[in-house]
Amino acid sequence: MIERFLPLARSLAARYTRTREPLDDLVQVASVGLVKAVDRFDLDRELTFATFAVPTILGELRRHFRDTGWALHLPRGLQERTLKVDQTAQELSKRLGRSPTPADIADAAGLTLEEVAEAINARSVASETMSLDQPVSSGEEGSIAELVGAEDERFDLIDHTATIEPILRALPTREREILRLRFVEDLTQAEIADRIGVSQMQVSRLLRRSIARLSAVTDHSQVKQGLPAG
Repeated sequence: MIERFLPLARSLAARYTRTREPLDDLVQVASVGLVKAVDRFDLDRELTFATFAVPTILGELRRHFRDTGWALHLPRGLQERTLKVDQTAQELSKRLGRSPTPADIADAAGLTLEEVAEAINARSVASETMSLDQPVSSGEEGSIAELVGAEDERFDLIDHTATIEPILRALPTREREILRLRFVEDLTQAEIADRIGVSQMQVSRLLRRSIARLSAVTDHSQVKQGLPAG
């Protein structure tokens, strides 16, 4: 039975040749589905073996794509809809003799245009995704991961924050508030003066004094760590 219906398994696997999966791999998956169909077929049922085998083999192929055929993880429902759109597009191409429009696919698959567009976009995104472990190019060392991103210079802020926090707590409440308004809320000195009810000259003087204290603490910490001050 398996030998007799292997051509059926191959023809069903060929429906998915537009995917990135090699045809030989698809034929192997379809053959596994054929073996399962032989094992599960009930002779007492008024049903031909081919009628029973086709959905079993197609189910095995869809499960293969759902579990292993995606470079990018997609929700199961979207994966199955994408496979349905792919299969419908192939069938319509043969029947119409041209590439089907999204409207053609939607009518044939019983989907909305939005669902077809989402499936087409998902297939495009999943197909274009590359592994970060992929080599930059043949014959060269290094992977794509080494070219992505950059060193985050803000990591230094962690050390600075840990150093400055004690002196911030030691500053008078008004000076801390002025620093917050200037560097967190990004207010001008005039706006700060209006907010806390003092003159702009006082705000300027308090800012200079507070920043000088913080700078002194930072420079002292850097000297202790063997780093250049400033």
